[in-house]
Amino acid sequence: MSKLALLRHGHTDWNRAGRIQGRSDIALDEQARAELAGYQLPDPWNTASLWASPLGRAFETAQLVAGHDPQTSDALIEMNWGDWEGQRGVDLIEEADSGYRHIEDWGWDFRPPNGESPAELWARLEPWVSGLQNDAIAVCHIGIMRVILAKAWGWDFSGPAPFKIKRNRLFVVDLDTMAPVPEPVRLTPREVSA
Repeated sequence: MSKLALLRHGHTDWNRAGRIQGRSDIALDEQARAELAGYQLPDPWNTASLWASPLGRAFETAQLVAGHDPQTSDALIEMNWGDWEGQRGVDLIEEADSGYRHIEDWGWDFRPPNGESPAELWARLEPWVSGLQNDAIAVCHIGIMRVILAKAWGWDFSGPAPFKIKRNRLFVVDLDTMAPVPEPVRLTPREVSA
């Protein structure tokens, strides 16, 4: 029975400013680096296959919490937000003609202008997920996590999500049944050597 654990990358300046990052390669900020350096993967996840998005914020998060480089897959690159990348969601929602919607009103086919829908993102992710043979961790982005967890929880991007994605937690999916493990697993504080 193989499982996939999903870990969101640490904060960036754009996260803190509420800007949509998408495929923009924005680095972790110094505060995130310091915080992540204080965590490690808990047993038995510290021996699982380690994967990451090739975008720097995810790759570096994986390095910091695992202590080694991850394998990368383009399938794990964040959802393409098209024309909205770099903008703030709060500003877009105030523009009546922007087309921006809260996630609870998306559905699987919602697509930002020149971007990617959750359904298209799943079509990109599904071959990678199906190809996993052993326990694996994917350090990735909130859009990637939402789509995989939506599949696992049976959520259709309509109404409130049955999960809340927080940082420094592993969100686990049983790959044999594509069912979620209800409670996330916290990263553990790194032991400081004397």
